[in-house]
Amino acid sequence: MVINQVVKDMGLCEKLEAAFGTRNSGLILDLAAYSIITENNAAQYYPDYAYNHPLFTPNMKAYSDSTISDFLRDLSENQRQMFLNLWNEERNRRERIYVSYDSTNKNCEAGDISMVEYGAAKVDAGLPIFNYAVAYDVNNREPLTYEKYPGSINDVSQLQFMIAKMKGCGYNNIGFILDRGYFSKENLKFMDDNGFAFIIMVKGMKSFIHDQIRQQKGSFESSWGNQIAEFGVYGKTIHTFLYVSDTKKRYIHMYYSAAKAAGKRARFEENIQQMQSYLDSNRNVKREFGPVFDKYFFLHRDQDSGVLVYVEPKLQVIQDELELCGYFAIITSEKMDAKQAIRLYKSRDASEKLFRADKSFLGNGALCVASQEAADNKIFIGFIALIIRCRIYTALKDKVSTMIKKPNYFTVPAAIRELEKIELCRHLDNVYRMDHAVTKAQKEILSAFGIEGAQVKYKAAFISEALREETK
Repeated sequence: MVINQVVKDMGLCEKLEAAFGTRNSGLILDLAAYSIITENNAAQYYPDYAYNHPLFTPNMKAYSDSTISDFLRDLSENQRQMFLNLWNEERNRRERIYVSYDSTNKNCEAGDISMVEYGAAKVDAGLPIFNYAVAYDVNNREPLTYEKYPGSINDVSQLQFMIAKMKGCGYNNIGFILDRGYFSKENLKFMDDNGFAFIIMVKGMKSFIHDQIRQQKGSFESSWGNQIAEFGVYGKTIHTFLYVSDTKKRYIHMYYSAAKAAGKRARFEENIQQMQSYLDSNRNVKREFGPVFDKYFFLHRDQDSGVLVYVEPKLQVIQDELELCGYFAIITSEKMDAKQAIRLYKSRDASEKLFRADKSFLGNGALCVASQEAADNKIFIGFIALIIRCRIYTALKDKVSTMIKKPNYFTVPAAIRELEKIELCRHLDNVYRMDHAVTKAQKEILSAFGIEGAQVKYKAAFISEALREETK
């Protein structure tokens, strides 16, 4: 019922039918629901799910796993693109929307998928990968579009292609919220040239940010007027150039967190001590230690043999890093204060949860396909499942924010498990009836989607009649 209500509220049925037809659109929604409920996407287990759940296909027709495999090879790129166009065409083009853009990669061993290549995997399992990215509208809390691209292409260079695609969809009044991995001079220039605003975390605390923080250090970390209680930090904004060659000033928002400073300082000191111990244990040994050791230590070697004689910490380098513990920075192209900047940046947490949900709760850690066509359609169905699950997540989150007591069943997995307890049983008269009344917990969950307990009984009767007609 919940997934059906979400699909209805979002108009997914109409858009999918316009792109794929009635039968195929129903099957797409069934596979998306199967992925959400069972946290699996393997076609061979779909018939078991279809036997025990109401379906979107006409007359609730259940298809075999072989039919599903054929179906996954039949959908075309034009149909998928048509849906994405329909999904995005109703957006308000006048108001500024901020889009959180992020990507991940997935391992794949299938040999017939052209986009699978060896690349820089976030978790390297020694397998070829492909990359998957989603643009998420933080204003309306919905995924807008997705893209898949070969595993050898890095995230920074791909961002420019996504920006061009967003412009092609008619989005001009748009701002991008980006993680530190997308920070580059070329990307900032590309967004400027295309008229897009941006909010971006600075990658690795670049040296020019270090210099700015040192200049401002002591002017805001203890000033109550600079406190941002919502995030437990103190913040300050300056308006200046990022690079010497810049022609446009940026807004640099600097932040300090005492809690983060303590944790980061402790970890950094522990790492330095471990590195010192490791180097000491390798005295009188000829060995290369890598750039990270050269950064923090002078490695004194014997000129003739090249063995390590003794090490000396680079005291100023270590001191400089200790003094910057707890500081971080966000750069924006538009004027805003430090509180607005961090609030907008933190809104991208929802897109990060999308990726965790995609791999952990939708079964998309592996595609379970052996051809390019099936892979493309599996990824598309996964995106549909992501749209639906995202709406479920936001509805539950909004509901629990109004409650004094926070029940532990208002997470998506827990809510699904609770609603799965609502069952229909067939009796001797060939009529399906509810096994028991709707519980209090189930009523609370359903209320987040505007569904009352009485509607469950009505829906059960409707499903019972549909099943009875199908078995005649």
